[in-house]
Amino acid sequence: MKPLKVLQIVPSISLVYGGPSQMVRGLSEALAQQAQIAQVTILTTDANGDIDESPLAVPLSQPVPQDGYEIIYFRCSPFRRYKFSLGLLSWLWQNAQHYDIAHIHALFSPISTAAATVCRWQQLPYLMRPLGTLDPADLQKKKRAKQLYAALLEKPNLAGAAAIHFTSEQEAKVSERFGSNAPDLVIPLGVAPPTLPGRTAAKAAIQRQFNIPSERSIVLFMSRIDPKKGFDLLLPALEKLHQQQCPFHLLLCGANPQDRAYETSIREQIATSIWAHQATLNGFVSGELKAQILSAADVFVLPSYYENFGIAVAEAMAAQIPVIISDQVHIWPAIQSSQSGWVVPTETTALTAALKTALSDGEERRQRGKNARQCAIENYSWQAIAQQITHSYQAILSPAKP
Repeated sequence: MKPLKVLQIVPSISLVYGGPSQMVRGLSEALAQQAQIAQVTILTTDANGDIDESPLAVPLSQPVPQDGYEIIYFRCSPFRRYKFSLGLLSWLWQNAQHYDIAHIHALFSPISTAAATVCRWQQLPYLMRPLGTLDPADLQKKKRAKQLYAALLEKPNLAGAAAIHFTSEQEAKVSERFGSNAPDLVIPLGVAPPTLPGRTAAKAAIQRQFNIPSERSIVLFMSRIDPKKGFDLLLPALEKLHQQQCPFHLLLCGANPQDRAYETSIREQIATSIWAHQATLNGFVSGELKAQILSAADVFVLPSYYENFGIAVAEAMAAQIPVIISDQVHIWPAIQSSQSGWVVPTETTALTAALKTALSDGEERRQRGKNARQCAIENYSWQAIAQQITHSYQAILSPAKP
């Protein structure tokens, strides 16, 4: 088979939207290194937050070369909040025939929905990655609107997809299909093992920067501030730890550009709590500061109510941090089997107990951190994942496929 020309279509790849959007960059770079791939092009918008941020300062409607692949950004217009772009759809309509396959990331997003429709009409084979939007818990949000949206728009797109890309067996198991018979493709997301500064120096630097006493272990939350992330479990658990005189310091690195009101409410709850002096709220982090924090943290926590994969969890594991997650973060079987951390149900008592166990046993933390890094390298390397996805593309396009 000839080398493939691949489109990756995603509403935005801005850092403010977190891991699920950003992973498209890592996937595209890894795909571009495959001998069977001729060209990888990301189609996206200049969206950079839905409320108070300026658009990305990027060239528009022209290829921007990256690490072996290219990105074409389009202006969000006319619906900036919903990351819609008539320019992207017009380009796709005119150029779809020049590509072999499209990989569309996100459902219930107008630009992804419309792009899938264009691919279907243009007979360009496409995969859809739901990003957890087919989870029954997620479908409960704006339930009636989503039911109508799905019936009119997403149902035919799912039915016409060459495959639905799930990132864990659990995500595939629980996801709604709206009657679609499209085959499942279960392949996890990848992480690049980060290059981190030395742990001793990094921890000392972070302790100085955020005034964290040396006797307090650092509990890291590094994800979007959203109701599904389990703050109604985490904050009471940390209050109980404080009452039990278990030393810790919460380092909360995250924001929510789509719901500033909820982000503000969480910050206020922490600021008015009896353990406020044991917390630092830093907002979104990247670059050198993020590397220092990942090197300094003692334990990573994410007690989500549903998480189709948990790219932040895999990233923490790659940084050799043991993780405490709920059993609704769908990569929990890998965490449990490799003893890379602690898996708990979505309730406060169990979360409190896991945090106390982790914080009271430094040697156990270190061993589970080593296990976590090994698990991430073995299961979530971009090279291996890109090979799996490339083979899947080829199988979809094979003339021998029924």
